[in-house]
Amino acid sequence: MPPPKADPAPILTIVVSATLAISLHAGAATAQDGNARPVSASQPPVNDGLPMPGFDIVAGETAIVVTDPQNDFLSPDGVTWGVVGQSITENGTIENIEELFRVAGETGMPLFISPHYYYEHDHRWEFEGTLETLMHSIGMFDRPNALDLEGFEGSGADWLEQYRTYIENGETVVTSPHKVYGPDSNDLALQLRKSGISKVILAGMSSNLCTESHMRGLIEQGFEVMVVTDATAGAITAHYNGYEASLTNFRMIASKVDNTANTVKAIKAAYHR
Repeated sequence: MPPPKADPAPILTIVVSATLAISLHAGAATAQDGNARPVSASQPPVNDGLPMPGFDIVAGETAIVVTDPQNDFLSPDGVTWGVVGQSITENGTIENIEELFRVAGETGMPLFISPHYYYEHDHRWEFEGTLETLMHSIGMFDRPNALDLEGFEGSGADWLEQYRTYIENGETVVTSPHKVYGPDSNDLALQLRKSGISKVILAGMSSNLCTESHMRGLIEQGFEVMVVTDATAGAITAHYNGYEASLTNFRMIASKVDNTANTVKAIKAAYHR
């Protein structure tokens, strides 16, 4: 009787684990030599032990998507400024989002906005997650209903004023609102596909919530996604740093992560302007 065949699963597990350990160790050693760095808000990663899939900007196939460019996140008068203001200021988020808006206008690159609104009936939900509870309790992004703009102008749900001309230019696509964090509850994927878009440059607020959820949702929908790391920001509390959490996930999941300056330069090169 021939001897029983060995189960290859444990051997495969050992080989994969060893390979990963060697890769991570090599990245750590390189970092100590000063030749590697992890991704940060202002710098892309270098020799950090992870693959670099890359992201090629193709005119006509690539769009900029900005999540929640609204007062409640980005204005010092917004209801979340107390926890997001530090990250926004350090990253230059407001200015960097505007740079993306500006280059979209200059080149004709498609621009999509995925906003966040809560209507009166949303406050009757029977269960909520942690930050859904917080957002509803502080009246974040509140509007009376989908058909009523009374009190909208200048409210927390309105656009940051310096973005208005870019968003209300007759060319920018404003999708229906997402209701929790990701694009699963709005028509962003539909609007992108109907416009022939397969590649997304992602920015906006808030990094570990709506921005990260949009990254994950779009990738699951078959889009290729890169994230602009200093055109987003996150909440920082006494015990948690939402931006640092998202930075790790951006790096591990997206095809590319880079800063605004490099992204704008790449967009202009793709459009030869």
